[in-house]
Amino acid sequence: MRYAAIDIGTVTARLLVADVDAQGRLHELCRRSEIVNLGAGVDETGMLAPDAIDRVCQVVAQYRAAIDELSQDEPMVVRCLATSASRDAGNADEFAKRLADLGIELSVIPGEYEAQLSFLGASGSFIGERLLVSDAGGGSTELIAGIAGEGVVHAHSFNIGCRRATERLLKTDPPTAEEQAALAAWVREEFTSFFDELRAMDFVPQRFVAVAGTATSAVSIDKVMEVYDSKAVHGAEVSAEMLASITSRLAAMPLEDRMKVVGLQPKRAPVIVAGFIILQQILALSGLPSYTASETDILEGIILDAAR
Repeated sequence: MRYAAIDIGTVTARLLVADVDAQGRLHELCRRSEIVNLGAGVDETGMLAPDAIDRVCQVVAQYRAAIDELSQDEPMVVRCLATSASRDAGNADEFAKRLADLGIELSVIPGEYEAQLSFLGASGSFIGERLLVSDAGGGSTELIAGIAGEGVVHAHSFNIGCRRATERLLKTDPPTAEEQAALAAWVREEFTSFFDELRAMDFVPQRFVAVAGTATSAVSIDKVMEVYDSKAVHGAEVSAEMLASITSRLAAMPLEDRMKVVGLQPKRAPVIVAGFIILQQILALSGLPSYTASETDILEGIILDAAR
C-alpha cells in the first residue's frame, strides 16, 4: 500500500511518500523538506501570520502535485499533521481551510501523540534497546522513553523549541552569554522532572536518539557537508564535547556569518543556537555521553501508524 505523510512543524514542512510491504517495511519513493517558519511570531501573538500561511500553502501545493504524480497507478493514503505552532494558534482553523482548498485535510495533533509517532519512526533501527528519543522542533520538544519494538513507557511534550526560545530569550546578535545561560536554565528547570520520573520508574536508557533538523545539523556542520548526505548523517554519533564545541562556535557569530557556515541551512541559522542549547541540556540530563542522530522520525511514524 502507498502512503504520503506531510508534517507541518513550526520551522519546516516535510513530505514522505513510501510503500509499506506486508512485513511493515517502508520503501521510500519521495522525500522533500522546506523551511517555512510557520511559527514565526506565534509565541508572542498567538496567531499564525498571513505570510507564514501563504508560505506553507505554496509548499504544500507542490507536495500535492508530487503526491498526485505518484498516485496515478496506486491508491494512496494521505495524512497531513501539524504540530506546535498550529496547536498554539488561534487561527489554525483558517489555516486548515486554506489547505483543504488544496485537497489536503489537516489534523492538528496533541503533543503526546506527536511524541508517540516520533518514537515509532525513530526506534526501528534499535529493536530491543531502551531508548530516550528527543524531537526538538521549533515550538516544542518531545521527550520519549521506551523499548524499541515494544513501545513507549513515558513521554511528554514541552512548549520549548528553538524558535520559541530564540524569540523569548536570545534577542541579541550574537546572543550574549547571559542569554544563553538563561535559556539553558529554563530548559533544565522544565525538563528535570521528566528524568526524575524515569529514575522513579527504574528506566535507564541505553541510547539517546535525537531526530529533527537541529540534531542532524550538528552532524552536517561537523562533517562540513557542502551537500547534505542523509546516509552519512543517519546513525552518526554526536558527543557532548562535539556539541559544545559547535554550539560555542556558532553562538559567537553574528547571524550574517552563521548563515554562511558550511553544513547549516541558511534559513535555520537564526534559531540553531537555541536548538543546540536545548539538545545540550537533554544530553546532560540523560547522563549519556552522546546522541545518535536519526533521519527517521515522525514522518516514518505517521506512515507506520497509518499502515497499522
